[in-house]
Amino acid sequence: MRSYPALSSRRPLTGGVRLCRPSQEQPEITLDSPALLVMTDLTQVAAAVALPGMSVGEANRYMINRGVRMLLVLDEQDLLVGIVTATDILGEKPVTLARERGVRHSEILVGDVMTPASRLDAFDLRTIEGACVGHVVASLQRTRRHHALVTQHGEDGIEVRGIFSLSQIARQLGTPLQVPEAADSFAEIEAALVH
Repeated sequence: MRSYPALSSRRPLTGGVRLCRPSQEQPEITLDSPALLVMTDLTQVAAAVALPGMSVGEANRYMINRGVRMLLVLDEQDLLVGIVTATDILGEKPVTLARERGVRHSEILVGDVMTPASRLDAFDLRTIEGACVGHVVASLQRTRRHHALVTQHGEDGIEVRGIFSLSQIARQLGTPLQVPEAADSFAEIEAALVH
């Protein structure tokens, strides 16, 4: 086995030590910025994933450790079978399922509460390449979703290339963004359609 000598270090750190700051080349994000600037690119960042058989408690701890609020759910062949969000895990769905099934909350699995891939919408990467951040925000708000997937055509078919997160976009814009609540009445639906 190869030997690696220890690196020399500088000690103590005293007397006016400053922090490095991001270079000025980092563009300020606005609604008119290219959408790719706010996409988590899975060729650059490892995806946070779960298995359908993972308990909701395990998935929640993993989300906390990774600092994310959504996991891609993969089967044994590493194929996408759905997504699970913090809302899916911490909301009413697992509590209701546990009560209906007469089991403990800890027995509810990711596969029980995830949104299956068949119900997911995704943007094609080619569409995103010509889009602005504002297009992504409007799309997420229109569909009342906090996350969206970006797909591309790979050697073996369609693959997930990236993820949009409304909360991440809000942080990058420096402004709060909300997903509209579902309309409760015909008047609210009509008002939404008119605008």
